Amino acid sequence: MVKLTIDLVEGAMQYTNPLRDRELDLRGYKVPAIENLGSTLDQFDTIDFTDNEIRKLDGFPLLQRLKSLIMTGNKIIRIGEDLVSSIPNLETLILTDNNIAELKDLDSLASLTKLSFLSLARCPVTMKMNYRLYVVGRIPQLRFLDFKRITQAERKQARSFVKHLSPLAIAETNSNKTKTSGVRTFVPGAPVGSRASNDESPEVTKPSQQKHPTSNQPREFPQATLHAGVKRVMLSGGSNQDLLAIQDAIKKAKTMDEVERLHQMLSSGQFAGFAAHWHKQQKH
Repeated sequence: MVKLTIDLVEGAMQYTNPLRDRELDLRGYKVPAIENLGSTLDQFDTIDFTDNEIRKLDGFPLLQRLKSLIMTGNKIIRIGEDLVSSIPNLETLILTDNNIAELKDLDSLASLTKLSFLSLARCPVTMKMNYRLYVVGRIPQLRFLDFKRITQAERKQARSFVKHLSPLAIAETNSNKTKTSGVRTFVPGAPVGSRASNDESPEVTKPSQQKHPTSNQPREFPQATLHAGVKRVMLSGGSNQDLLAIQDAIKKAKTMDEVERLHQMLSSGQFAGFAAHWHKQQKH
């Protein structure tokens, strides 16, 4: 198994991404742990660890510049207790498609006071009862959870939920999968209003990447990403029509995979000509 050595870090691809942030690309090396990032000399705004074998989110030196951390497709089951002392200015954390299974394992993220965008899509924890209320209540600084804007109504409900959540209730919440109740929660991969299976396996497994049903509610997207997309129109060779077409596609997306694909397209700035393709697709 490959280790994240100083030579690997220093030899990895690094570039200025379409958001004008310095990014370090550590995708696909299959490293098992985060280490030796001190050799970056805190020169990056974004680090991409997609498709590695990392099991615990820790091991960071002090990286005050780091704002975005992409951990999609790892095996993370635990989150370090003191991340704020090493990555205090983190704003975006993408933990899509990992193995986090218990709500209490997310509590340490509350210390990241600048964290505003969090994705836990396709993690087992999203199947827990009252998952969305718990996360919003425990990490109140969030603005988006699983690519969906947190509303003021949700915040009010989440504050009340967490305030009255006893230790016994927390334990019960952590030991049960999502169930139909008076509280509507967003569960990636499960139909709205459905009951999750009551079979709880002690082995951590990733939930099925099941497609979402069509929703009448428009899907929202981080405004910072949309505003940055406008700035990237000239850089990418695209047009305002292309950007508007992507926003329309996001609102009409039926699966989380579609949302993530469009997010990557928007983030990379590679959307020139998308409007013509989208309008043609809508006619069929």
